[in-house]
Amino acid sequence: MFSISFFIGLVLIGIFAGFASGLLGVGGGFLMVPLQFFLFTSVGVDPSLAMMVSLGTSLAIIIPTASSGAYQHQKKNKSIVKPGIRLAIFGILGGFCGGIIANIVPSGILQIIFAGLLFIVALDMSFGYRNDGEKALIDFNILNVAIVGFLIGIISGLLGVGGGIFLIPTICILFGFSLIDAIGTSSVFIAFTAIGGLISYIYTGLGVNPIPYSVGYVSLINFVLIVMFSVPMAMVGAKLAYKMPEKRLKQIFAIVLIYMAIKMIGFDPISILLGF
Repeated sequence: MFSISFFIGLVLIGIFAGFASGLLGVGGGFLMVPLQFFLFTSVGVDPSLAMMVSLGTSLAIIIPTASSGAYQHQKKNKSIVKPGIRLAIFGILGGFCGGIIANIVPSGILQIIFAGLLFIVALDMSFGYRNDGEKALIDFNILNVAIVGFLIGIISGLLGVGGGIFLIPTICILFGFSLIDAIGTSSVFIAFTAIGGLISYIYTGLGVNPIPYSVGYVSLINFVLIVMFSVPMAMVGAKLAYKMPEKRLKQIFAIVLIYMAIKMIGFDPISILLGF
């Protein structure tokens, strides 16, 4: 069923998604989901099944990939661990709920809302009046942490991403985190939060997914090959994050946010370039 080009594609996904995960503190799902979808449909997998397996497998890959990036970040910045875990406690529950919702309710309206939010945040990251690490708008207390962690977790499970793409600007703006602290905290957060979404995709996909060597909506072939390259590349990206000027990191992150916003409203540049 799978050709050599399919396996080469998985290797390339691992390299690019892993590097993005470590550098930007995101799970890399924004790359893994559309690219896996392309590979599956190119070998004849039904598009609806291809999407669900791409989402579930992406969450499985995010766990070890983000963990390797988080390990590298905490070597440079010990302060990221506690806030990352506190947010993740509620994010795991949100991720599970998001995965269930994705299997039941069409997410078109939510995608439009999220896209609008991403455009606003991207503009704020590029031209906003708030300086990096400025005084927090709200306190980092248990109630606010629970609300933010749970909501970002729902987004994670719903869209098959780690949630860092939303968490980072949120904690920068609301809690006054610096961008580099937010990236490190996000790496810790998504390593845990993806677990909730993964469980729901395995559960809802049991007895449904006919793709060989899969568990629920998780392809074991994709998981193994991508992780082999995404884990070491996440460590490379995390190291580079501390050598790159903060302003340049903001610019890169803003570009990623805009890409995600465009993708959510149905125009995926990667998909268009690849012809699907």
